[in-house]
Amino acid sequence: MPPALPSFAPFPEAPWRDHIVPVEWEACLSSWVALAESHLALPDDDFARQALKDESVTSFATSFMKEVAAAGITILGLSQSATSLFRQCFYLSSRLLRMPSAPPSILQWDFLSDFTRVYGKKRTSALIHSISQKPALATSLQWLKKSLTLALDSGMKGDLKTLEVRLKRLNHLIHASSDTAAFFLAGSDFLDGLINCYKVMNPPLRKTIITTVYLCLIGLTEGEPPKFSVLADQLYSLKAAADAHKAGPLNANDSMVAELVTVTPVLKQVQHRLETSSSSTITRMKSVISSLEGFRKPGGNIRPKRLVKRKIDKGKGIMIEVQDEVRGQMRMHRMSQISQIQDLFPDLGSGFISRLLGEYEDNTENVIAHLLEDSLPPHLATADRTKELSPERTRRQSHDIAPRSTPPQIPTRHNVFDDDEFDKLAVDVSNLHFGKRNPGRTADDLLRDRSGAPNKAAILLALSAFDADDDERDDTYDAADAGFVVDDGHPEDADDQKRKDASEEALFSSYQSNPKAFDRDATTRRSDTRNKLKQTTGMTDEAIEGWALMLTRTPHQMKQLEMKYSGFGASQPTLAPTSWRATPAGSGAEDSDVDGGGHSNFQGPRGRGRGRGRGRGGGPGRGGNVAGPSGGKDTESARRRKEANKGSRANHNRRDQRVKKMGRGGFPG
Repeated sequence: MPPALPSFAPFPEAPWRDHIVPVEWEACLSSWVALAESHLALPDDDFARQALKDESVTSFATSFMKEVAAAGITILGLSQSATSLFRQCFYLSSRLLRMPSAPPSILQWDFLSDFTRVYGKKRTSALIHSISQKPALATSLQWLKKSLTLALDSGMKGDLKTLEVRLKRLNHLIHASSDTAAFFLAGSDFLDGLINCYKVMNPPLRKTIITTVYLCLIGLTEGEPPKFSVLADQLYSLKAAADAHKAGPLNANDSMVAELVTVTPVLKQVQHRLETSSSSTITRMKSVISSLEGFRKPGGNIRPKRLVKRKIDKGKGIMIEVQDEVRGQMRMHRMSQISQIQDLFPDLGSGFISRLLGEYEDNTENVIAHLLEDSLPPHLATADRTKELSPERTRRQSHDIAPRSTPPQIPTRHNVFDDDEFDKLAVDVSNLHFGKRNPGRTADDLLRDRSGAPNKAAILLALSAFDADDDERDDTYDAADAGFVVDDGHPEDADDQKRKDASEEALFSSYQSNPKAFDRDATTRRSDTRNKLKQTTGMTDEAIEGWALMLTRTPHQMKQLEMKYSGFGASQPTLAPTSWRATPAGSGAEDSDVDGGGHSNFQGPRGRGRGRGRGRGGGPGRGGNVAGPSGGKDTESARRRKEANKGSRANHNRRDQRVKKMGRGGFPG
């Protein structure tokens, strides 16, 4: 029995790796390489006993795959020991997986996903296919499928970030194992969950779902034999889901199926696999593929330009020839192709993808297909996949080196401060200060400081120079000084105001008669009413509609216009008086305006005299003027007639007249 080997130390996580100095890290790499080679040198039986007895072997393998898959192979370094450890870990993990009784911690979906991500599909596909029937792996995938289905059906209620991370990790295993793709598409619960969860407006999760569905569908065509019958059923499910989404209230182009057939070459890949096979479902598959082609979004193959923050060129760089600049500048559609491929393969650098596009003549679908199948040429398969594009600037190739004359100098600018004491640096340093000279000085201090105030002698000298008898222009009757209101407006302004009032009156009259004439539609704008308004006011359709809109928003303006342009002008026609008036000569006539006393009569609203009735009170009546000069003949005669008739008539005439008025219905006349 061989002696027991030392245990493996787990591969450190990122926080621990940051505290390891390069010398110690190199020692760790060498130790792991030595232990891995010692374990791999054991026979199969001894290796199996050692792996089952020492749990550190599986612990190191799982921790190594997890950290390298998350951070990349660059964390190992560039030394020879790092390259040897990377190769030995693949052999160690492969031997652990091929054991008849492999440790359960190795046969888990997360380890296999990390394993395929680190070493690629080409190296791991056959190995995973050989262990796909082991019970431990089937149990792990069954639990994963159930949990993912529940999380997808939960939608917004679930943890979307965790769901996205788990789907991204699973995609590497689905890409390398067609058996895993067939397992997840067995039945319709997982695919239905992906379709329902795509409705959640989460762009990163949506991209992950599209990648998962694409890899699962392509995986059905890669098995031996291909599962075209299951693929046909799933394509029919996608078509039914797309039809249901199109018939619903949401946008038809926002469904998962429309995005899938637009951004991925799934339909072309499936059709190509059908043409190279002899399956009996070719006719059935071609019909459903043609139906799914109808859901492709218009212009979907043209990706929008990704916004890139560019450094502002200030013209201080090395000059380059125009031909070299055009030759070195990347076309914009190449950038859109690179972003399209990076959506499916985010770990690839832009420089590596640019080489792939150059290799396959800018055909995006061929590049994606070769990446998924891991069938790149040797010179590209071994290239650095994380390489980014770097702008290269070439020096200007001077073709003419003949001497040239010195260009004219820029003219020097001058200002009023040239040659002053500051310009000549002759200013006293005591006069220089930053900010306020005395920041603690207050207004009271300024008032008390009389150093800069003029003295009394200067004020008296200025007053003595003033001549009070100086004859100036008399501005007594200036409009501004006298307080007069002078209308100094121009006649053109008055004409403009009249035109504006006329236009406003025409608009208001039309609005009162037909508010519909101010609607914002093509029919109203072509109507005769609108044309008449435009001819009358000289305004455009937008101005007329805007006037009506502002009128509805300001109720007080509506009241002002009603008062301004209503039919009642606040004046009534003056009625000529019909009562008798005494003339200065003593004879009265009904159209006389002056009474016997020489006083002008007050014209009431009904054209009658001063009194309430004819011949009553002090007003002039047909019986004479009882308020005339005392002792006058006419006055005494009028007073006698008044007293004589007062007792006989009393108020009977007024009563009778009221009865007649009420008999006519209350209306006079």
